[in-house]
Amino acid sequence: MAMNTLRSTEDKMRKTVEGLKTELATIRTGRATPALVEHVKVDYEGMMMPINQLAGISVAEAKLLVIQPWDKSTIKLIEKAILASDLGLTPINDGNVVRISIPPLSDERRQELIKSVHRRVEERKIAIRNLRRDGLEELKTLETKKELSQDQHKQAAAQLQKITDTHIAGTDQAGKDKETELRQV
Repeated sequence: MAMNTLRSTEDKMRKTVEGLKTELATIRTGRATPALVEHVKVDYEGMMMPINQLAGISVAEAKLLVIQPWDKSTIKLIEKAILASDLGLTPINDGNVVRISIPPLSDERRQELIKSVHRRVEERKIAIRNLRRDGLEELKTLETKKELSQDQHKQAAAQLQKITDTHIAGTDQAGKDKETELRQV
């Protein structure tokens, strides 16, 4: 019983860390990467679809993204969605593809992005701690129902703390890696 609780809690924590890494990949660092725009939603025939489902996204140069729609009629929609996003990028539509030149980051913008990274990391740490709390409550319930002895409860709680520490360290590392990437000029 305790193993199921630990396993499910660890799985949720792992997904939280993976979600953070995915989220941090969308933060612009001055280098072109498809992750910058693939999450941008395009209103296509009444449905909101991510760009990566409507077009191929490639890196032509270190600071140039090329978006090649599979259906040429979506090119204006893609351009409009990128302009409407909060990325601060200006797409150039040549009729066949959309090119996005990634401008260098100013020091002020770097600091804003670093603060954003810290905020997102802290939000994920709180989420992990909440998962730990939920797991501890579940273990306590199992002990109350006599499905778990006191010793088993203490061992499982100690294991849960180790799992939590590991995932908190993972979020910290993801944040440090992104911060290092943002500080590079």
